[in-house]
Amino acid sequence: MKIKEIIVVEGKDDTVAIKRAVDADTIETNGSAVNKEVIERIKHAHEVRGVIVFTDPDYPGERIRKIVAKAVPGCKHAFLPKNEALAKSGKKVGVEHATPEAIRKALADVKEEQGDFHSEIDFDALVNAGLIGGTKAKERREKLGVLLKIGYTNGKQLYKRLQMFQITKEAFDQAVEKVLQGEKAK
Repeated sequence: MKIKEIIVVEGKDDTVAIKRAVDADTIETNGSAVNKEVIERIKHAHEVRGVIVFTDPDYPGERIRKIVAKAVPGCKHAFLPKNEALAKSGKKVGVEHATPEAIRKALADVKEEQGDFHSEIDFDALVNAGLIGGTKAKERREKLGVLLKIGYTNGKQLYKRLQMFQITKEAFDQAVEKVLQGEKAK
């Protein structure tokens, strides 16, 4: 089984386990203190081939997943149930302890990024920013899409895209301010 995307894992033992199960390339975070260099590599990998985040089913693994998902919106996610990631001792869990079959199944069931992210940006904020309705709404959405790197959306899709890419209210407000400042400069 060949995996097109680059798989983000926690460490070398996870890479070994992945390569036993599938033909894939990996990026190792080397623990839960994910540094800027690793994030930049993941961003580049996401742009070039796509990324699947495949971390251990424990607190540090979930922490890494959230860090990566926040820094690199749009990642895919593979999840391994704890019972399929148990070490023989039964005390530790991790991708490195999973069977090749369990890893292949998790990768076959990859999920698009959904997360439990709930933006503070509501529909009224879009209307108030002039992004829905009005003569300049389309142009503003185009500029906003470039600034936030979420692409162009119509009015109905903008809210969904802000959620999907986990755009914070602060980032949204800053981008809207730049769009409106650009209009005033004309």
